[in-house]
Amino acid sequence: MGAQAPSTAVERTAIKKVSVRLVPFVALMFFVNYLDRTAVSFAEPNGMGQDLALTAAQFGFASGIFFLGYIVLEVPSNMALHRFGARRWLARIMVTWGIVSLLFTWVSSSEQLYTLRFLLGVAEAGFFPGAILFLSQWVPSRHRTKILGLFYLAQPLTTVFGAPLAGWLIGRHGLFGLEGWRVMFLFVSLPAIILGVVAWFYLIDKPADAKWLTPAERDWLTTELAAENARKTGHESKHAKGDLKRAFGSGRVWTLAAVYFGFVYGLYALAFFLPTIINGFQDQYDTTFSVMDKAWITAIPYLPAAVVLFFWTRHATRHGTRTWHVAGPAVVGGVSIPLALYMGSPAATVAVITVTACAIFAALPVFWSVPSRFLTGAAAAAGIALINTAGNIAGFASSYITGWLKDWTGGYYAPLYLVGFFMLLSAALMIVLAARHRTDEPAAAEHQAKEAIG
Repeated sequence: MGAQAPSTAVERTAIKKVSVRLVPFVALMFFVNYLDRTAVSFAEPNGMGQDLALTAAQFGFASGIFFLGYIVLEVPSNMALHRFGARRWLARIMVTWGIVSLLFTWVSSSEQLYTLRFLLGVAEAGFFPGAILFLSQWVPSRHRTKILGLFYLAQPLTTVFGAPLAGWLIGRHGLFGLEGWRVMFLFVSLPAIILGVVAWFYLIDKPADAKWLTPAERDWLTTELAAENARKTGHESKHAKGDLKRAFGSGRVWTLAAVYFGFVYGLYALAFFLPTIINGFQDQYDTTFSVMDKAWITAIPYLPAAVVLFFWTRHATRHGTRTWHVAGPAVVGGVSIPLALYMGSPAATVAVITVTACAIFAALPVFWSVPSRFLTGAAAAAGIALINTAGNIAGFASSYITGWLKDWTGGYYAPLYLVGFFMLLSAALMIVLAARHRTDEPAAAEHQAKEAIG
């Protein structure tokens, strides 16, 4: 590639407008999405588990079956988004999942819980990879890590704000004659429906249609993205051709899917069982927590995780995404999570779990900047959905296996060791991938000079 001029005023203002107009709204959608799918983790230790007579394995299965429903329609849903446009498809997804989530208010048996969790997964299918694909189609690759990092802040912040909100709603026991955990399901479901309707009118499918961009900004984004897609499509590597079958046959895509599996295994083991583990502190350390105490403790690991995510992605954006931006956090998370088992107090245990959460959330947005470097068009839609499908398999596996192992062994030692193993495996696979393919971006200065894409 020839030399590229430093960023221009048009480039800076275009990226800033995308960051302000689109990223916060899509991140808010993700916030509500993640809160809806993890609300069951707050409900279980605060009345739902007892009311529905759930064992740890049954709760794990109910948590995880969501992902089986998601898997059924994930790739078709993302292909539909590519065909019909993000505005319509993401809006449809949000309204559908909001309606299904609302029905949890009246669940009365474990069988009904399983059914609704499966249907929630079906309703949500395609949202996350669709949002990743949507944002990736608005900015060139050199700005993608920053944009995805801002988007990904919604996930840890969902727990930072969502856990206390869930605790407060659970404390409204008796409202409308409902148990507290049912009140929570009622009120966390409604925002999805409202946002879905708003998204239909607010989102725009491509920069060329954005009236809030100046003509120069629209032209710059359209030209840059078209040139980038042409380079990927014309690349001699089979990975870069915009062909659906080749995307599914790509060893790099499948390796990234395996890497993502390990991260998501750890993410959802914490997301679904951390409130239950904290609830167990009361017997383990002979102490007592109120519902709000448990909510605030659950939120503790996620605020530092959001801060680390922000600065980690800024570093990757400024200096170029390197293999160690993904593999390094995987090693830290894999080593730290088993250490939590040997801490002698709630504070020390939560401190170590905080390190694990920071590691997971630091790596994830950087990881998601990788697939779009060598996939475009239908191949990008299918490849990103395929990678996220592996994450959904991990979500089911981690939820069910964690609960099953807890029932079988009587504690969380075996489940958390398994989390550590999968995260270390992710680190190893990322290093192997880097050795076989060019997955690193050049440093920022070199990037401006050579415009290299891994």
